[in-house]
Amino acid sequence: MLRYIAVRLLYAAAVIAGVSVLVFFLVRLGGDPTALFLPPETSPEEIARFRRQFGFDRPLPVQYLEFVGRALQGDFGQSMRYQQPAMQLVLERLPATLQLAGAALLLSCVLGIPLGILAAVRRNSAFDRGGMVISLMGQSLPTFWLGLMLVLVFSEKLHWLPASGRGSWAHLVLPAVALAGYSTAIITRLLRSSMLEVLQADYIRTARGKGLAESAVILRHALRNAAVPTLTVIALQVGALLGGAVITEEVFAYPGMGRLAIQAIATRDFAIVQAFVLFMALVIVAINLTVDMAYVLIDPRLKKK
Repeated sequence: MLRYIAVRLLYAAAVIAGVSVLVFFLVRLGGDPTALFLPPETSPEEIARFRRQFGFDRPLPVQYLEFVGRALQGDFGQSMRYQQPAMQLVLERLPATLQLAGAALLLSCVLGIPLGILAAVRRNSAFDRGGMVISLMGQSLPTFWLGLMLVLVFSEKLHWLPASGRGSWAHLVLPAVALAGYSTAIITRLLRSSMLEVLQADYIRTARGKGLAESAVILRHALRNAAVPTLTVIALQVGALLGGAVITEEVFAYPGMGRLAIQAIATRDFAIVQAFVLFMALVIVAINLTVDMAYVLIDPRLKKK
C-alpha cells in the first residue's frame, strides 16, 4: 500500500511541475506586456523600471526558476493590473466559485441519480428513452450556448431571473443550471449503465425470490453496488465543475475565480493567470489523490501493492 501511495504522490508532483512549466511559458508566447500597462508617453526610464520590477528584463529560464522559488514559499507574484498579490486575488473570488460549483454539483446529483435509477428500472420504456435523449443533449450542448439560451428565455423574455451578477439565490439559478448540464448527463448515463449490470446479478434475483419489496431490492441491494463507480465520477466532477465555471462565470458576469482569470488573460496579467491555473491544478490533483486513497480502502488488492 505504501508503494501505491508513493507512486501516486510522485505522479501528482510531476503533474504540478508540468503544469507550472506550461502555464509559465504559454502565457508569455505573446511577448512582453509592458506596453499594455503603461501609457504611450511613458519615458524609457520608467519602462525599464517597470520591466525590472516584474522581472521582464531577465531571460525566461531565470524568470521561471525565480517564479518556482517564490511559489514554493507561497508567493505567486504581484498582479500588474491590481497591484496586489495574485494568489490573494484568486482566493478572494474562491467563495463565489465554490458556491456556484456546489450548487451545480447538488443539482447534478438531485437530478442525475433519480434519472439514472428510473431509466435502468424502466429499461426501454419511453421514460428511459427520454432520459437518454436529455442526457445526450446535456453532454452535447456547449455550456456557453446553454447559458445564453437560459438568459434569453428566463431573463430577457420571461423576466423571472437576473441575467448576471451575484447576490441573492436568484442570481445563482441560471449559472448553476448551465454548469450542471454536463455533469447531470454523465451521472445519469453512468448510473443507468451500472444499475443495468447489477440488476442482472444473481443476488438481485435471490433478493427478489425471498419476497423483498422492489424498492428494497433497488435501493438497498442494487444501488449500493452500482453507486461505487458513480461516486468516483461525482468526486471527479468537483474539479470539472470548478474548471467549467470559467466559461459560465464569464457568460453570466458572475464574480468568481473563472471570470478573474478570463479578464487576466485578456489583459495579459501573467501573475493572476499563473496563480489561478496552479491553484486549479492543485485542487484537481488533490481530488484525484483522495479518490485514489479511497480505492485503497475499497479494494483490498491495492493494499498488497
